[in-house]
Amino acid sequence: MAAAMADRLVEVAPRDWDALLDRLGLDDVYLRRPYLESASSLGQGRPEFLALSDPDGAVVFPCLVREAAAGLGDVGTPMGYGGPIAVGADPPVAAFFDGYERWCGENGIVATFVRFHPLLANQRLADGRWHLELIGHSIGWRLEGRSPEDLLSGMASHHRRLVRRARAAGIGTSVAVRPAELESFVSLYEDTMRRKEASTFYLFPDAYWQLLVSGLGDRLVRFDATSGHELVASMLCLAAQPFLHYHLGCSSERGQSQGANHLLFYEAACWAAGNGFARLHLGGGVGGFEDSLYEFKRRFDPGGASPAYLGKAVHDVDAYLALSGAGTVDYAGYFPAYRRPSSS
Repeated sequence: MAAAMADRLVEVAPRDWDALLDRLGLDDVYLRRPYLESASSLGQGRPEFLALSDPDGAVVFPCLVREAAAGLGDVGTPMGYGGPIAVGADPPVAAFFDGYERWCGENGIVATFVRFHPLLANQRLADGRWHLELIGHSIGWRLEGRSPEDLLSGMASHHRRLVRRARAAGIGTSVAVRPAELESFVSLYEDTMRRKEASTFYLFPDAYWQLLVSGLGDRLVRFDATSGHELVASMLCLAAQPFLHYHLGCSSERGQSQGANHLLFYEAACWAAGNGFARLHLGGGVGGFEDSLYEFKRRFDPGGASPAYLGKAVHDVDAYLALSGAGTVDYAGYFPAYRRPSSS
């Protein structure tokens, strides 16, 4: 594998991808084959695993390829974060991007859209090569050296009050590493999405939940909050040292009013700190922007913000303009422009 990859960008066979990441010391869930395959089940594209290495380092890029038109496509990252990741003393970054441009040309890739990983700050690799857009910040709750008392005292006062309210209401919490089932989570999650009038995209098919359980193994962690025998809040996290990533969460109206969400986030942070994680990555707001959801997350650790960047690139200008019906490439706003949802 190493000899075959040396000095040129290659498509790594899916069966070999996670073993390659292991050799490179890359364990983040967003890079792993099972997570890419779960995203593919949502119609986000087919997984593609790209890598380039030399004796001093490597650059890897797991991505999703979507069809844009006959013989043409574009590249994106799965729900969450991604983008090229470099490792080693002197990774071949320039060679990777040169090779990626050639690969795009050979495979009819019109454009690339990436949501970079805030905690890995991998947007720096693409600086000067792709268009970078700062959209806000992402909250990584700092855990190292912090006791449960420290974590509680570091929260905004409103959040602390709701944690205490939930405890006073008798809400209990539990954690399951490698949960055996997600049926009760899915039921509460779907109720929550409908109550909040979320996009139908977030009502995921059964295959998605099955792939999370079967593919992620002990990298999937579930936290529950219960009142008596009733599940009032629940959250799924993606675990890979040194980060525990918040993935999806839900709560009943009763749980929300009693502070179950706040208690569950706090207990997840305590569990993660006790198990050697450096950050509980809460993420940003809807679409990564700084909105009310972002503010909710920020109040758990106001000093835990990291810049959140998008990456945008057009590889075939003529095809991009033809597909988008525009006269010029405009990186502002929705990208790729030809995928803008219809207003009807």
